[in-house]
This record gives sequence, structure tokens and C-alpha cells, in this order.
Amino acid sequence: MENSIVLKNITKEFKVLNRHEGLKGSIRDLFSRDYKTVTAVDNVSLEIKKGEIVGYLGPNGAGKSTTIKIMTGILKPTSGEIMVNGKTPWEDRTSNCEKIGVVFGQRSQLWWSLPLVESFKLLKDIYMIEDKNYNDMLDFYASIVDLEPLLHKPVRQMSLGQRTLSDILASFLHSPEVVFLDEPTIGLDVAMKSNIRDLIAAINEQKNTTVILTTHDMGDVDALCKRIVIIDKGKMLYDNDMEHLKKVFGSYRTLSLRIRSSQMTDDFITSLEERFSPYGISISTENNWVSLVINEDRIKVMDVLSGVQENGSIKDMKLEEISTEEVIKRIYTEGI
Repeated sequence: MENSIVLKNITKEFKVLNRHEGLKGSIRDLFSRDYKTVTAVDNVSLEIKKGEIVGYLGPNGAGKSTTIKIMTGILKPTSGEIMVNGKTPWEDRTSNCEKIGVVFGQRSQLWWSLPLVESFKLLKDIYMIEDKNYNDMLDFYASIVDLEPLLHKPVRQMSLGQRTLSDILASFLHSPEVVFLDEPTIGLDVAMKSNIRDLIAAINEQKNTTVILTTHDMGDVDALCKRIVIIDKGKMLYDNDMEHLKKVFGSYRTLSLRIRSSQMTDDFITSLEERFSPYGISISTENNWVSLVINEDRIKVMDVLSGVQENGSIKDMKLEEISTEEVIKRIYTEGI
């Protein structure tokens, strides 16, 4: 299978002014040459095959957006090589843009005061989409989502979810080979998130479009991504499929316990933290539930359960495999 994207030892550095405090410092900064070098992307190599949906994950400030901007041709790397659809993005910006689609956060590419269909027609002209291909794409969209109520509605009158959905439809309209989606479901309700995930999956299956997805919503990852890439402080931490990642954390379990409300005190939680801190157990609470993430290579679930019972009365319990969200959080904080 051919590659859509190939990155080889990509590094991107920025010069940042060392700023000084106060009014005098601000005046001094106007004439200062005191710069420091910040490495946003550090020697990243990556190959993404045509038709893959890849989750590109990392904490805030990890270097995700900088990498995406390099792939789209907005930024030129300090060093390294990159090919997107066989072209160098920043050298062949026009031809690269013809073959990619982009949704960046809440930055809409739609015309605010026009009905959605007019934005689609303008994009049709911009990308020189043939009439048949355009009509076929609208028919395909209509088979996946309820498109008709949106087509004649001005973008400014749409809800956030409708606007996001419309932006994603617009990004796929010209049948791009690669689409970059940055936090596509942020701030949306459960139903709209499900609609957007179904839409992305259906277009990927039908058109074999390569999708690079950056998100902090692990529901997006579980629903769409067989492969994830994790970056932090500019360096790649992980590149493999989700199943392999869960095997690495296969000895982890999440024990959720419902405690009698009268016993859910700060002292109770503190006593649990003190008791289980030597075993690396993380503890969180919600309402009257206490969740403990346990590594059974270090301590057995039954031993934890016994320890909790000594301090409080348990009314209910659940034992689950470690969630994707908890796995990713641990990689961010502890590495792999």
C-alpha cells in the first residue's frame, strides 16, 4: 500500500525573545537581541499509508499543531524531509492544497452570512469540481447525514454542532487524498459527536481518504483510530495500534467503588492515598464513587478492596479494563 505522508527526521525550531518584566523591561525588549531557541518538533519520523485514520495525540504544547502546519505547507521545517501525496508541501503549496482538506478547531472555512449550499458552490468553483462529482458528493452526504435542513440555512444561524458538521463536509467536498481534523468534536453534545464520527468513518471507507485526527477526546480515538501516534515535548513517544498499547497496560484495572455518602470525606480519601501511594495507584472521585487505577503486577485487586473496606462501607463496585483515556494520560505523565 502506498504512503500518503512520509516524514523523515523533521525538526522545527523557533527563536523566542527572552522578555523582561515591567515597563523598563518592555522598552528594553524593543531593542533586545536576547533570543532563545525552542524546539517544537524534535526529529520526528513517520509514515502514514493511504486510507489510514491516525490519531495524532499529545498534551497541550506537545508539538501537534506545528507538525500539522508542516504537513499542510503552512510552515517549513528547520531540517528533515517530508512528502505529502508525493510532493513537498511548502514548495508545492498550490498543488498540495488541491489534494488536502483541513478543519482547524473552530476556524470555519464557510461564508458566515451565506446558506451552506452557497459556500459549497463557491468551494466547487475554487477547487474546480466537475458537476457530476459535486452532485455525487452531495448525494453521498445525504445518505449519511440529514443534509437538507442545513443546505439553505445561513452559517451564522447554525448551532456549534451543525457548523462543525458542515465544516467537515466542506473539507471532504473536493475528494481530497488527505484530511487534517483538529479537535473536530470539541464542545459538542453526545449525539452530534456520534454523527460526526459516523460521517468521518463512512467517508474514509467510501473514498479511502487518509485522515489525521488530533483530539483530546478519547471517544474519537476509540471510534475511529486503529493506529495512534503520541508526541510530547516535540518527541515521538509512541507509534503503533491501540491493541498493542492496551497490551502494554494489560495488567492495569480500574476498580470503581460506591461508598456510603456519610463516609465520603476528605479524610477518607487522604487515608486511601497514603495507604496505596507506594503501589502507584491513582485515585479519583465523582459523587459517591471512588475510582482506583491498579497495576496488578504491584498489588492485587482483592488486596486493594480489603484495604478500602477497612476504612469505609462499600455499597457497590465495578471492575473494568483500563480505559483508553487513562492509558493516554499515563503515557503523558510517565512515558511508555
